[in-house]
Amino acid sequence: MATPSKTAAIEEITADFNEATAAVLTEYRGLTVAQLKDLRRSLGQETKYAVVKNTLTAIAAKNAGIDAFDEQLSGPTAIAFVKGDAVAAAKSLTEFAKTNDKLVIKTGWFEGKALDQSGIAALAALESRETQLARVAAVLQAPASAAARVVDALRAKLEEDNGGAAAEEAPAEA
Repeated sequence: MATPSKTAAIEEITADFNEATAAVLTEYRGLTVAQLKDLRRSLGQETKYAVVKNTLTAIAAKNAGIDAFDEQLSGPTAIAFVKGDAVAAAKSLTEFAKTNDKLVIKTGWFEGKALDQSGIAALAALESRETQLARVAAVLQAPASAAARVVDALRAKLEEDNGGAAAEEAPAEA
């Protein structure tokens, strides 16, 4: 029978999985406390990077309906529970792993799908959510801007034509 502290830990990890849009499983063997602190800071406030016990994590993942970590829960394990921008978190993890070879990205889970190392790298290669939204806004705005320029050019042409015609029709004063 599980102790109350283990039951509470399983419930907390299960809640973290349920609240996350993505999770990345890492091995942190050899990283110092200062390096882990830097990693947590680089992940931002919307990502929780937690050192976890493998057996408790396996139970919690099963409770949350996640099977992406089944074969990967061995050694010193930590999970990044991403509640915000998964692309930004994946970028932070991969950038940190490039400069700190002791951080090993094992596997991940994003929007209900398992990701291997190459999947996490592909996620990190995407543009940020804000950049993607800005591009969509620009694409949506382009036809309206073009229409506004055409209407403005038509208005200017009409004013020019009416202004010239009005000058010709006006009687000359002597």
